[in-house]
Amino acid sequence: MGVLVLDSGTFEDIEADRHAAIQSMMVVFLVCLAGGIAALGLGLAGAAGFATGAVVSLGAWLVWAAAITTIGTVALPELTTKSDLPEVLRALGFAAAPGVFIAFAAMRSAAAPALVIVAAWTIAAAVVGVRQALDYRSTSRAIAVCLVAWLLSFGVVWSALMIFSTNVS
Repeated sequence: MGVLVLDSGTFEDIEADRHAAIQSMMVVFLVCLAGGIAALGLGLAGAAGFATGAVVSLGAWLVWAAAITTIGTVALPELTTKSDLPEVLRALGFAAAPGVFIAFAAMRSAAAPALVIVAAWTIAAAVVGVRQALDYRSTSRAIAVCLVAWLLSFGVVWSALMIFSTNVS
């Protein structure tokens, strides 16, 4: 619950708890399942549609996590930034928690608002998680890292979807 209400203390506990990796992976797994459910409502049919939604959700999270980690630790670190990959991945796994609500996109009338709200909520959770995991003093730096990484990952995922959804004659 602390993650969903964007509690920085919760993210600090997650960063410090080396045993939270399994729980973090379970959150990402649940978000991927919700992505599969959303895909069914958005016109992809059957098991293949569900699998596509789940795989796209996982791929999007992996690209975003890699972008945040790279940008946050290499391109825009602060002097106080000291983190390791497991810490960042634990925080980002939990920050994905609002993504479970993407399942509401399975209802066509709720799809657009669900996508916008979940994206904004997930970015907000990632900002708090990144600020804690990368030991940033500046929230604006965490916002910049998360937004740039989100735009980059959105572009990569969108491009991949366009490549793989194109009909070849």
